Amino acid sequence: MSAEFIISLAEQAIYTVLMVAGPLLILALSVGLLVSIFQATTQIQEQTLAFIPKIVAVLLGLVFFGPWMLTRIVEFATNILMNLNQFVG
Repeated sequence: MSAEFIISLAEQAIYTVLMVAGPLLILALSVGLLVSIFQATTQIQEQTLAFIPKIVAVLLGLVFFGPWMLTRIVEFATNILMNLNQFVG
């Protein structure tokens, strides 16, 4: 196994992680920003108000993006397992 092969495999893994986690992180970031703007304009400083909408948004995002995320992870794992003979030796 060469260094280029390992770097390529790590690059694919990081890309897959970013593609899978990206939509939920962007969703949580945007909901958090909206809640922060709402709290700043209304001067409501309740701590739980920041967490509940983000949790609900991420759960809805999991329902919506879940099948796509699972497909991406399974494709990556299948690719790793199908080419396992290249990793050993």
